Amino acid sequence: MERKRTLVTAALPYANGPVHIGHLAGVYVPADIYVRYLRLKGENVLFIGGSDEHGVPVTIRARKEGITVQDVVDRYHYLIKDSFERFGISFDIYSRTTSEIHHKMASDFFRTLYDAGKLTQQTSEQFYDEETKEFLTDRNIRGECPRCHSAGAYGDQCEVCGATLSPDELINPYNALNGNTLTKKATTHWYLPLDRDEGWLREWILEEHKEWRPNVYGQCKSWLDGGLRPRAVTRDLNWGIPVPVEGAQGKVLYVWFDAPIGYISNTKELCDSHPELGSWETWWKDESTRLIHFIGKDNIVFHCIVFPAMLHAHGGYILPDNVPSNEFLNLEGDKISTSRNWAIWLNEYLDELPGKQDVLRYVLTANAPETKDNDFTWKDFQARNNNELVAVFGNFINRAMKLTEKYFDGKVPTTSELTDYDRATLAEFAGVKDEVEHLLDEFKFRDAQKAAMELARIGNKYLAETEPWKLAKTDMARVGTILNLSLQISANLAIAFEPFLPFSAEKLRNMLAMKTFEWNQLGSTDLLPAGHPLGESVLLFEKIEDEVIQAQLDRLARIKAENEAAAEAEAQKNWRPKDIKEPTTFDDFEKTDIRVGTVISCEKVKKSDKLLCFKIDDGLGERTILSGIAQSYPHPEELVGKQILFVANFPPRKMMGIESQGMILSAANADGKLVLTTVSASVRNGAQVG
Repeated sequence: MERKRTLVTAALPYANGPVHIGHLAGVYVPADIYVRYLRLKGENVLFIGGSDEHGVPVTIRARKEGITVQDVVDRYHYLIKDSFERFGISFDIYSRTTSEIHHKMASDFFRTLYDAGKLTQQTSEQFYDEETKEFLTDRNIRGECPRCHSAGAYGDQCEVCGATLSPDELINPYNALNGNTLTKKATTHWYLPLDRDEGWLREWILEEHKEWRPNVYGQCKSWLDGGLRPRAVTRDLNWGIPVPVEGAQGKVLYVWFDAPIGYISNTKELCDSHPELGSWETWWKDESTRLIHFIGKDNIVFHCIVFPAMLHAHGGYILPDNVPSNEFLNLEGDKISTSRNWAIWLNEYLDELPGKQDVLRYVLTANAPETKDNDFTWKDFQARNNNELVAVFGNFINRAMKLTEKYFDGKVPTTSELTDYDRATLAEFAGVKDEVEHLLDEFKFRDAQKAAMELARIGNKYLAETEPWKLAKTDMARVGTILNLSLQISANLAIAFEPFLPFSAEKLRNMLAMKTFEWNQLGSTDLLPAGHPLGESVLLFEKIEDEVIQAQLDRLARIKAENEAAAEAEAQKNWRPKDIKEPTTFDDFEKTDIRVGTVISCEKVKKSDKLLCFKIDDGLGERTILSGIAQSYPHPEELVGKQILFVANFPPRKMMGIESQGMILSAANADGKLVLTTVSASVRNGAQVG
């Protein structure tokens, strides 16, 4: 079927804080590249975005700040919207889920499913705060992690060990907002019976969409193979869209149900105000429309399984053609965390590094986590700017412009007979259009940008090897040919980089005084006719100095120190000793031979994140003991010379191909960190503890 239009959606960010670079790399930069590319090709495309203003995160923020939830979502909706505009994310509409049109559409959507008998009712017991008279969401519940036993783990995740949790797994759960202990109370909700959709979803995804990215396809397959279960579409909360059913007072639509409907309501809002775009139903219900969702990997299941199941149950809607989800972007080797302020916030970046939108776009695309998690570092940011954008792209453009100003009064020179080297250079970039186009069509944005950058490398190399500044003394006709060809490459760069670096591409087009630019012109060698007057030459990119980068690193160091202090304080506040173990006897204790030994050497075990290999002087000789405390001691060599306690009479055990002859004794701190047990004064190696 011929596709007449493409509808592109980008995940709706929560309006409980600013947008950070993880959001940009995972969703918004690749989505914007793709949309700009389609527009440049003259295709019919809409780009839909908006703020997700319901759910728990905004209510938590409001309580912490002592303001209304509406105040929170208003503040962050406009901050996010402004940041996207300043950064060049070219939405056709950026609306919000608190709009009247969205409330009506989401409410009607639920009612359609309800009236058609597509929802089921279930009663279950959930955590409840008797004092505040409210049910608690996973994120509002904290307790001791059952895996690493650190205090203050959330009901959905432990941020210390990274384990995915449920509130029922937490030890001694409590209300995160006030510390109250919790009880269980029965509550009734409506569910989307995903188990009924498993058959057609399996066929549609696993058989009809094998071209989806491996991470998307693999996660969907894992969920389907594990068996789908009914999922609640309502919850007990005082903020959100009221459930439009009698007897549902105090219940709202679950945010995961209402948020994706925002794509539809925002499209309707746009089309209602711009009739020339056609009906919103054409964009959502016509089979000749192609629907693409750009999301992060934490939203794969919702966009590939849950939302399609909603659309299918409602009837009449098209399903997504592709869901190009990225993995996560880390920051300086650590997971980005909004709660720990471990992030680079877009609004702050735009204020602190003005005019450098395209540098960040370039670096995030070059490091795009398309197939695996990737890492952003400020040093790499500086290196890519200085060594690639400045030294290659910018240097080529600057030399081509300046030489034309110097020798041809700022007008495109005519060409004479081409040399073999000229023809070889032309052949090099002749295929760039097809390659970039092919990669963009397959959502391989990192490789596509790299292919586009090859044009600049070709141009830079061409100027460096032909050296027109030397030929100017003897052969101006040859200089004219070289500069004409260089300017044609420059004009090609202005087109090729429009999707990737829109601010720089526009600046370059102004320098070249390009009247038109279209994707189908890419690869042409006559974009600028002879005699065409160029515009004013300015630097396309500028070098970023060490002190700028150091200031950012210093800021992160301060945040890290603050987080460590806060985590320690939180751990100490909530820590309590574990219950005493079952009674034992002195005779049983005497069987354990605990001794003192001195650490001769200590190093990490290869291919293990947890194990350290100790060489111990036990007074009788030397023994090897492995201990799973590597994460608590990142510099194990500093343990050399310390006297520690170990169990000497455990039977040998082989781990990672190494025989461990005993067990090192350690104690768990409040934050889960393991601390070696030592002696307060020097003792002979081999001395028994008893």
